Amino acid sequence: GSFSHRVRKIMTKSTKKTVSKTPRDFHHEVTNQIIEALEAGVKPWACPWDVTQSDGLPYNFSTGNTYSGMNVMLLWMSAQMNQFSSNQWLTFKQALDLGGNVIKGEKGTHITFYKSLEKEKTVNGKEKIETIPMLKTFVVFNLDQIEGITKPEPKTDLRGELDLREDVEDFFKATGATINYVGQKAFFRPSTDEIVIPERERFESTANLYATVLHELTHWTGHKSRLNRTKGSKFGDIDYAFEELVAELGSAFLMADFGIVGEVQHESYIANWLEVLKNDKRFIFKAASQASKAFTHLKETVEGESETQAVLKNIGSQITAA
Repeated sequence: GSFSHRVRKIMTKSTKKTVSKTPRDFHHEVTNQIIEALEAGVKPWACPWDVTQSDGLPYNFSTGNTYSGMNVMLLWMSAQMNQFSSNQWLTFKQALDLGGNVIKGEKGTHITFYKSLEKEKTVNGKEKIETIPMLKTFVVFNLDQIEGITKPEPKTDLRGELDLREDVEDFFKATGATINYVGQKAFFRPSTDEIVIPERERFESTANLYATVLHELTHWTGHKSRLNRTKGSKFGDIDYAFEELVAELGSAFLMADFGIVGEVQHESYIANWLEVLKNDKRFIFKAASQASKAFTHLKETVEGESETQAVLKNIGSQITAA
């Protein structure tokens, strides 16, 4: 009896050691969430709340920093699923530091950031430091899930505004992009570096007009003289689907930034996206990252370069001249 008991004990010990926790595949989890949303007819990159409650991209209530890339979509999806009214988020600790707390029983939203890990490596007898980007996840809570802190007042309603908005029109001009309102199709033509949009009167609402222009402006940032993104040559290929997704996301980010509610209808692309998403779990992360770069490029072009960038450019031109 005691012998078989000892064997059982040894076996239990050894099996316990072999059971190791499988690391979370965050890319896979998020892609699956997006596939489910798309199959249900929901666009996870559409700003999910009424702009009366919020303005712009999701941001951290404590630091004021705007989230970028994939995190924008993760937070929008969470807000959509949970019907949150705010676009502001806090970590558990930040809520405590502000004198508040997370409401009991509330579940947080997982978002990501890349942390650089430095590793020493010997190459040809020389010590070299290799930097490896590590994907880390952390948890944030929507302002709706937090109590005990003073929350901002809701903004005024921008819905149903059909007149052209001066700030948006000025933004279009300030980008320096050539935009022609002519014909019946919306597209960006790289060969002549121009955007073509149907006459404004053809659009049902200002929101739809602006969503379309911002979609094409995101394509415009990908021109070889700017961010130089590869664009697929024909409808249906992977590069084409990728570039269209970048433009949809870029438009969504910009629409949120301006506080405009509207949607571009590009249903024909969804089948392509679903197919690619199922084959490449990093596709959506790459697209969100490129859309963030396009968003930043447009904002910086309009707002002018920061002093640091101007200095760096100046140094660069001096080196080239030398």
